[in-house]
Amino acid sequence: MVPLVRFKNTYLILFLCISFQWTSCGQKTIVKNKNIEAAAQQTNTYISQLKGKNVAIVANQTSVIEKKDKDKDKDKEKRAVVHLVDSLLSLGIRVKKVFAPEHGFRGKADAGEAIADGKDFQTGLPIISLYGNNKKPSKEQLTGIDVVVFDIQDVGARFYTYISTLHYVMEACAEIGVPVIILDRANPNGHYIDGPVLELAHKSFVGMHPVPVVYGMTIGEYGKMINGEKWLKNGIRCDLTVIPLKNYTHATEYTLPIKPSPNLPNAKSINLYPSLCFFEGTNVSAGRGTELQFQIYGSPFLEKSDFSFTPQSNEGAKYPKHKGQLSFGENLSKYPNLKQLNLSWLIKAHQLNTSDSFFNAFFTKLAGTKTLQTQIEQGFTEKKIRQTWQKDLQQFKKVRANYLIYD
Repeated sequence: MVPLVRFKNTYLILFLCISFQWTSCGQKTIVKNKNIEAAAQQTNTYISQLKGKNVAIVANQTSVIEKKDKDKDKDKEKRAVVHLVDSLLSLGIRVKKVFAPEHGFRGKADAGEAIADGKDFQTGLPIISLYGNNKKPSKEQLTGIDVVVFDIQDVGARFYTYISTLHYVMEACAEIGVPVIILDRANPNGHYIDGPVLELAHKSFVGMHPVPVVYGMTIGEYGKMINGEKWLKNGIRCDLTVIPLKNYTHATEYTLPIKPSPNLPNAKSINLYPSLCFFEGTNVSAGRGTELQFQIYGSPFLEKSDFSFTPQSNEGAKYPKHKGQLSFGENLSKYPNLKQLNLSWLIKAHQLNTSDSFFNAFFTKLAGTKTLQTQIEQGFTEKKIRQTWQKDLQQFKKVRANYLIYD
């Protein structure tokens, strides 16, 4: 059983990010944060669609709304957050169950770790895992449900599995005629589009659709694309409603107030994640088992360097790659924010690898193609590799344009 989860009194301090401007690889010029308001925050815009209905929520630790209260003693505004489930229950909405994605409802499980079903001891609501053997809600699990609300923070990378969970939720609901409401959230990597487009021959849970590694869409826009491109089984369509964000564009810088998964602890890791996740398909660690997850890389099989680390078990990484082994590599935690994928670290690590192998079978699933591995093994430069993506990227941008909600 998954550890019991408590919704009540789940308060966290939200920090306002200080924004600045930069130019994004011909894509977008990042502009200052304009007080982005997540859809979940706008309770009055969706509450009428839930009243009198049996509701299921697809959620994790990021599914929160901000509460603002006046501090009577200090005459200033206090900011805290409450979970969406708590908010809806307090308003009399009949929430019947919660579906949880990879990493579980509290977001503390390892990547790829099996998550068992459980129950919230405060509310008594059942928590049903949508990871492992049960990635798609069953007809039985949706029996008696009138509407499903999806509210999970995404990070805009194809291999981040929350968009795959969205696909299966939409598909399951479409098959039995249950509508889905997506409460949209900002994409912290929404300012660029880059990487190889997935070839359907390499479809998996870490890549289900023919999109590039970084696709520049919010999860609400992505849901519209899943529907519109008829990517659901047999081309069925989901009865889908997207509640949009306020004050958001794809050029708006956004720092997540809550980490979306255990190994993305801060804005730097989220920015580097699309580039460093490729290392998950190699013999190189991307920092799991350290306090600099997806901000460093290294391996015992790389040549000695000035920077080294030794992965150990920690929250979200019980069995990290190269556990207890001194690993040499590079610290990128101070590297300037990326505005495109960076392949130079992957290429460099391949060149410095001293073992008999570097890539494993998972790399092709992450890349969505066998071509990238072949190009690196053949000594292609990063510039030459990037050139081979451009035709597919231009085609994707035309498709993407049909589903955009924001500039």
